[in-house]
Amino acid sequence: MTKILITGGAGYIGSILTEYILKDTEYEITIVDNFSYGETSLNHLCHYKKLTVLNADVRDNDFMIPLYKSHQIVIPLAALVGAPLCLKDKIGAKTINTNAVETLLIHSDKSTKIIMPTTNSAYGSGDSQNYCDENSPLNPISIYAKEKVDLEKKLLDRGNCISLRLATVFGLSPRMRLDLLVNDFCYRAFRDKYLVLFESHFKRNYIHIRDVSRVFIHCLNNFDLMKDNIFNVGLEDTNISKKELCIAIKKHIPSFDFFENNFTKDPDQRNYIVSNQKIIATGFKTKFSLDFGIQELLKGYVGLKNYKFGNI
Repeated sequence: MTKILITGGAGYIGSILTEYILKDTEYEITIVDNFSYGETSLNHLCHYKKLTVLNADVRDNDFMIPLYKSHQIVIPLAALVGAPLCLKDKIGAKTINTNAVETLLIHSDKSTKIIMPTTNSAYGSGDSQNYCDENSPLNPISIYAKEKVDLEKKLLDRGNCISLRLATVFGLSPRMRLDLLVNDFCYRAFRDKYLVLFESHFKRNYIHIRDVSRVFIHCLNNFDLMKDNIFNVGLEDTNISKKELCIAIKKHIPSFDFFENNFTKDPDQRNYIVSNQKIIATGFKTKFSLDFGIQELLKGYVGLKNYKFGNI
């Protein structure tokens, strides 16, 4: 049976993706995670005989290299994700986000398939209309985006791979993140009932976490068609501004108020409209809308009033 190695598999995306693969495919899965947040996000999946869970650090080369060699597919999710966290821990970001994946690229067999999430934040901003597709020049702003750009080049040079430039992800997960923009805005609307926006016209693209999991399955099923390519992955109808996002949330929480104030700049200067037509052309269609995600999040936040990961 084909074996998949997922690093960071207990994380925000990994805990949903692992469940999708276990339910919808016949692959065996090995998860490597250091469980640094004390999460129990895989406990509901441990009844699957085809799941192996290992508590380890992806920077431990002596431990990881034999795993790379014994698995036919690798999905490297282990990372410090997002600009603020990478700025706070630059050494961790470098060793986990970059060096550990470089070890994978060097020491895995050339026949090993790699499906790697990168980020469409690499665009920074688009052309004069703020439009971006996979051929657009890259202008990464944050440390996180810059390292992902460099790593994507090395991934494509290695070959037998797919790079998924993910839009900003949203939605509930067993290992929840509240620092992602939709998740954050919904949480503030639910808890505080107000929000102050800076540079509210800035636009970006979004994608539900379950569609992220579905696109990995799509890549597994269509690898030969898609390999050695970059694909933007987002909701084609959801290239919206921060103000438009707040308007969408207000439809579900009428008491939510938001205010625009430009006495300072948003530290995240991303502003772009992203085309997802290339991934759509391979037959992939999203299922989960922004409106669905907002309703899901607000329902889930009923039990997250004092959630310990709220300030990640």
